[in-house]
Amino acid sequence: MSQKEYFDRTKGKGILATADSQGNVDAAPYAKPFFIEEDTVAFIMADRMSHRNLNSNSHAAYLFLEDKNSFKGKRLFLTKIREEKNAERIDELRRSRNYASQGRIYDEDSYLVYFSVDKVTPLIGRGE
Repeated sequence: MSQKEYFDRTKGKGILATADSQGNVDAAPYAKPFFIEEDTVAFIMADRMSHRNLNSNSHAAYLFLEDKNSFKGKRLFLTKIREEKNAERIDELRRSRNYASQGRIYDEDSYLVYFSVDKVTPLIGRGE
């Protein structure tokens, strides 16, 4: 099963971890990534701490915990490759998952931030 198929089929919750150029870490809940290609994902981001951290440190990690098994999931190790402010594309991606506006966060300027997927490992253990 491809990574895209796994994330399309599996219910769960995600956390995106970022750090600024000084190494100050932040972790925030994030929806599942949008798979653009097998090795490229995107997240819709408001201009908050996670987004600001990525402007000074392009590395991030995404932790996904499956709903039915708290010890099963995936870790994605990511590097930011670009971003865009494209309201039409963001709305298209939201509609593809039937995301309704979540209120205040979507009233702010949103960015579509693209990452290369550097490595994927299981939630627990070293992986391959």
